[in-house]
Order: sequence, then C-alpha cells, then structure tokens
Amino acid sequence: MNLHYKSTRNSNLKATASEAVLKGLAPDGGLFVPERIPKLDIPMDRLKSMSYQETAYEVMKLFLTDFTEEELKTCISRAYDSKFDTEEIAPLAKVGDTYYLELFHGSTIAFKDMALSILPYLMTTSAKKNHVENEIVILAATSGDTGKAAMAGFADVDGTRIIVFYPKNGVSKVQELQMVTQKGKNVDVVAIHGNFDHAQSGVKAMFENAELADKLADNGYQFSSANSINIGRLVPQVVYYVYAYAKLLGEEELSAGEKMNVVVPTGNFGNILAAYYAKQMGVPIDRLICASNENKVLFDFFRTGTYDRNRAFVLTTSPSMDILISSNLERLIYLVTGEDSGQTSRFMEELKNGGSYALTEEMKDRLKDFEAGYATEAQTADQIRRIYEATGYVLDTHTAVASYVCDEYRKKSGDGSKCLVVSTASPYKFVKSVMTSIDSTYEAEEDFLLLDKLEEVSGVEMPRAIADILHADVLHRTECDADKMEDTVKEILNIR
Repeated sequence: MNLHYKSTRNSNLKATASEAVLKGLAPDGGLFVPERIPKLDIPMDRLKSMSYQETAYEVMKLFLTDFTEEELKTCISRAYDSKFDTEEIAPLAKVGDTYYLELFHGSTIAFKDMALSILPYLMTTSAKKNHVENEIVILAATSGDTGKAAMAGFADVDGTRIIVFYPKNGVSKVQELQMVTQKGKNVDVVAIHGNFDHAQSGVKAMFENAELADKLADNGYQFSSANSINIGRLVPQVVYYVYAYAKLLGEEELSAGEKMNVVVPTGNFGNILAAYYAKQMGVPIDRLICASNENKVLFDFFRTGTYDRNRAFVLTTSPSMDILISSNLERLIYLVTGEDSGQTSRFMEELKNGGSYALTEEMKDRLKDFEAGYATEAQTADQIRRIYEATGYVLDTHTAVASYVCDEYRKKSGDGSKCLVVSTASPYKFVKSVMTSIDSTYEAEEDFLLLDKLEEVSGVEMPRAIADILHADVLHRTECDADKMEDTVKEILNIR
C-alpha cells in the first residue's frame, strides 16, 4: 500500500515519497511527514542476522513505497559501500556499561554521512520517476557537518548543483577545511557573516520565495534540500536505530523485547526524531533522551513546554549543536497537536514573528517519551577526560555531551535500562577541543599539529578524510552577509 506524505502546515497538501524527496520542503513552507508511521513487518529475530544494507532495505521500503525493489536496493548498495571504513557501516562499541553507536565511519567522519551518502541516489531516482528535466540545485545551510557530507555526496552527480552556506568562525578548523577544499564542478561553498540560524533562515526564505522559484525555472533550475528537513534525510536515519537494537539482540546484550534508552546529542532535532520514528515502528525503545549543549533551547522546551529562541547564541566546542531554531521539531509538534496542521502553522508563525510558542498541557502530555538534559562546556570537557582516563575510549565533543547527559539521567532517575549513546562524529573532527580536554597543556598547539597526538592517544588510525585535506588546495573563498544569500545564489547560477 502506497504511503503518502503531507505538509505539517496543511494536511491537504500531499505528495508521493519521491515527490517529497525532490521538493525537500512543502510548497507552504511546512515539512513533509508520512501520513502514518509504518510498523516493521519483519521480526527482530530475523533482523539481528542482517547486514546494514539488508536492514536499510527492510526499513526504507516501508517509507519509500513508490520506489521499486530494484531502485531502492541500487540506491542502498551505492550508498553504503567502500566509502565507509568498516563493513558494519555503523559499529557498536561497549564502553563500561554504555553502548556507543558509531555513526562516523563514512567519508566525512560524521553521522550526516549515514543519510547523505544515499540522498543523491534517492534524489536522482526521484527525478527520473517524476520526469524532471530541470537541473536540481541543492541548497543547504550547515552548522559544520551537513555541508561537507552533502557536498561529498552530490559532487559531480549529473543533473545536480549544490550550494552550501556555513557560518564564518562558527565551525571547527577541520570542518571548514573539509568544506573549502571540496572538489566537484557542481559544488559551491559560501561563508556567511552570521550564525547557523541566519544561514538556515536564509535558505528557508529562498525555498518559500515563489518569485525566485519562477526565475530559477526560467533558467532551467529548481531547488531541493539536503538539510534534515528533507524526508530523504530522515528516513535513512531511522535505519541505524533498528540496526543497533537488532545487533545488540544478536550479541545477547539485550534479551527479546527488552527496552533500551537512547541518548542523542542534537541541535536540529532530526537525529532524535528518527529514533522516535523507530520507536513508533516497533523498536523496543523506552526513553528518548535529548542532549543539548549550552544552547539548551530543546532542554528548556522539554522542561517547560515553551519553545523560546529569544536568548544569547553561544559558540561552543560542539558547533554542530549550536542552533536555536530546531527545524525538525516541527514534525514532532505536528504529532503532539494531534496532527492539527492549522495549529502547527500558527506555532511556526509565532516562532518566526515573536521567537516563541507554548504547548497546551494536553500537548505536553504527549511528550512523555522524551527526557532532556544538557552539558556545559566544562562538563563536556571533563566527560571526555574522565571517559578516556577510565577506559581509553576517546569521545568527540558532541558525543561527550550525550555521554554526560546519559550519566546524569541514570543518577537522577535510578533507571537501570541499557543505554545507547549516539556517537555523531570522530574525535579527529574536533581535535583541538578533544586533546585540550584530555590534557590542558595542548591548549597552545595548532589544531593540525595535534592530529598525530590524537592518533597516539586513541590508538585509532587517522581517518582518510582527515589525511586527505591536510595538503589539499583551498578551492572556495566566497563570503557574504546573511542578508545577501539570495543575491549570492543568483550570482553563482548566473541568474539576472
């Protein structure tokens, strides 16, 4: 049975899976959501012996129902191949009494590879299915990881262009170098003078601009999104939660039906939303624990029921979470309003115009699956040092936030359930912050000089993604003010 997608802001606006992947954002500015969350139709007892690729097919076929078996299996096999440095794709590491799901074994050593390795194939397949003749322009804002992973995925893919905006001075040195050295004749990278929220708002404004869409069409282009607002990003993320539970079951770390808690470091809310979808599909997940850094807008939301972005923006050592407008939360809001698209739309207008909105008590009751916590900069650094000294395992700054929140949740709740912490990036991506946390004497050293030290300390070989950028040429130097993003896109595409 075909599964259709509807807009969070107008339930009457519907699309097939391939149309939703192509459009990225609904025409009214809403996000596409499945009209129902499908149930897994295969028992965990069978899933536990499946490869990542086989699991991906079993999950994604339920969401992408207008793709043929051959189309979907081809997309999966092209995505999850030798770009990953382990056949497992998403291995699990048991550290003390906690399981870390390592999502950083792809070509850009961050969890965004898990979805952005497959999105280009889903998108080009969708374009063929829908007889699209325009060149697809992928427009993306990044807080550090999405941009590189999207560029790596779409580089030199026929029929596509990609333009990525990132906040100047708002990403790590390694993240910036990964982006500005990206090869590909269809790739452009722009540093904006502002923060991630400025970049994200600018991109959304361009998607919602009908006049700009007409100009693009006149020039043979159409926009699509590689950000987590695209359902083609969210669906592949559901896979690794199903895979992780099945693997823990297969390794007898969990018994049949035993529930586990999942702790996710998140800023834009897509990664933890995928875990929520997995739970709705039937994966035995109990608590969904949302871990924030000092930009704790999500922590405050789950504590109070009020989402309020009116606060100081903090630049932290976990920059991929330095976000005050969590775009994917809109999909959860739609569910907790009882799928009331009118109310969801009003909340989003309140957020846009006044910077906040507040749930009713009834809506707050529907958030009972979620817990939330946050870590300060000092707590994050201390967690990296403490875990390293106790176990020899090195966490990146984002994973350390989740690890700290996991420990605090256990202490305060007394909940003895098994915990899966989502490890979203390699420590090599944030080498200065990681090494300084382990030993403050590294503070004075240059980021790139510390890479060899991290290799010594961790016993983990420097990833190819890092070794490759150390001597790569800088290919992208474009910068613009936050209010000039549309002009910059027109200039890149040569649109007058």
